[in-house]
Amino acid sequence: MVNNVSQGWIIKIENIKYPVLIVSNDTFNSVSQQIVACPILSNIAANALHIKIDTAEISGVVICEQMRLFDLSVRGYKKIGEIKMDQIANITDAVQSIFDYF
Repeated sequence: MVNNVSQGWIIKIENIKYPVLIVSNDTFNSVSQQIVACPILSNIAANALHIKIDTAEISGVVICEQMRLFDLSVRGYKKIGEIKMDQIANITDAVQSIFDYF
């Protein structure tokens, strides 16, 4: 069941090499029983879609254009950290900008 995960959590998913940041909101996570997450890599330069994060647990760059849908009901996962609301707002704005019309 996915209703116990939250937007802004950093998790490690079974059989995925890198940690991911949950960018989907809690309603989506609960209703769909899935999450949308972006990978966090350590050796990538920051830019408009590669956003640097630093927590006590992890430091890296969120790759906003590489969103993935994960069904956590079929994969094991572990929470390894979380980011603050102002950081998640910045990252979700970057994700949303991929879909904006000009």
